[in-house]
Amino acid sequence: MTAVFVNGNPESSAIWGPLLAALGRTDVVLLSPPGFGAAVPEGFQCTLTGYRDWLIGRLEVLDGPVDLVGHDVGGSTVVSVAMARPDLLRTWVSDSLGVFDPDYRWHDLAQQWQTPGAGEASVAELLGGSLGERAERMVALGIPPAVAEELAAAQGPEMGRAILAFYRSAAQPAMADLGKQLEAAAARPGLAMIGTEDRFVGTEALRRRSAARAGARAELLDGLGHWWMVQDPERCARILAAFWAGQ
Repeated sequence: MTAVFVNGNPESSAIWGPLLAALGRTDVVLLSPPGFGAAVPEGFQCTLTGYRDWLIGRLEVLDGPVDLVGHDVGGSTVVSVAMARPDLLRTWVSDSLGVFDPDYRWHDLAQQWQTPGAGEASVAELLGGSLGERAERMVALGIPPAVAEELAAAQGPEMGRAILAFYRSAAQPAMADLGKQLEAAAARPGLAMIGTEDRFVGTEALRRRSAARAGARAELLDGLGHWWMVQDPERCARILAAFWAGQ
């Protein structure tokens, strides 16, 4: 059984390194969405539907069904796939279920990215500067220095364009409209990773509500934030392993 991990913004697949080391699985595929650690193919649309269709295409060529895990942009894309093509999955895991709730409001940075002019200035500040400066910004978010350096190497203007395109395509009511289909994700076992200190993907109440609608088990990660997979990889590995073993 293959485990597929999909990273988010502003990242590359390096974000999974500590967690994968703790898991010790060898049947792993790392998929970086175009613009987020992978090149953007000519003509590719870095939008909600573009990323969903991209991930479906990548899963279709694997020997499935798979255990699919997503974080941030990757997390919302995983849920979109679970709703549209559950036949490709054995299980799914996401930390981004809250964004599908009708009461969800995008965080302040996302609202900047969704605003013409302000968004361009924001991504230039986030992704600009030297490799060392970008790495320092990632460390300030709580990411270990070695991982931060790998993430910084993947950042640049192409990622900035992907950020703007994705978040503008996801401006409300787009996410709420997609969330109307959340019940379809219950066709396969799901797990919602809920970091109590994560301020980007909705309140704990919104995330629990979306998880219930999607038929997913809610796992509370007390004390962990948006980057739970590097903050306590051993604990998170135990949670994932137990979830998979129970299916």
